[in-house]
Amino acid sequence: MFTSKAMLRGSAAAATVVTALIGLGAGSAHAAGWPPPQPGAHLYTGTGGSGAVTTIDLGDFGTCHTLSAPARSVQVAAGSASVVLYSGADCAGAYPWATGSLAQSNLPWAMWSYRVVPA
Repeated sequence: MFTSKAMLRGSAAAATVVTALIGLGAGSAHAAGWPPPQPGAHLYTGTGGSGAVTTIDLGDFGTCHTLSAPARSVQVAAGSASVVLYSGADCAGAYPWATGSLAQSNLPWAMWSYRVVPA
């Protein structure tokens, strides 16, 4: 008994769709892992708001703070302040990254220091 090529293509297409849907479901579950937004600013050692948390004093404008472990994600909910993050200690590094006053994001690379600036 021979199986038609059309039937094989249909089965392959169905398998591809099922695999894509499973992948999308896994991605959605990961995105739901962020902690609920809280007033203030928080740095996390893991992506998606996971790992150890550093709470930032948003009233401490301009002071550079070096972290004991690098931040990989950030969450900010503040009306008048934002955070500038640096890839090196002592607010050094080639590409500083600024959050804005309302942000929830994985960082593009490990960040070792930060300073609070006006939004």
